[in-house]
Amino acid sequence: TDAEWVGVRFAARVAKHVRSNAIVLAHGPHAVGIGGGQTSRVDAVRLAVAKAGDRARGAVLASDGFFPKRDAIDLAADTGVTAILHPGGSKADEEMIAVCDECDLALVITGVRHFRH
Repeated sequence: TDAEWVGVRFAARVAKHVRSNAIVLAHGPHAVGIGGGQTSRVDAVRLAVAKAGDRARGAVLASDGFFPKRDAIDLAADTGVTAILHPGGSKADEEMIAVCDECDLALVITGVRHFRH
């Protein structure tokens, strides 16, 4: 949707300034949860979701790196996230696209990684 595009663009801009593994949840041009500096992407999603609380439902998610496994995507879907942006580039990209389809999540693959250490 148009609202998801606004959120995804905003979340992507914020994610490039967060320590990796960066996860940003947004509603429109407002960050509602940020998780970064974790040793795993799923832990970063957990942190962002915890920070967002009820605002995670209906949010979009941007990640600075690809999703190599479905655990973080499943967690986002279970939380009520509606769209995900990530750079792609994993050997598991096709599988992650199928997971997003299965979870009825919009997926944007940018081809640009902002992995900040």
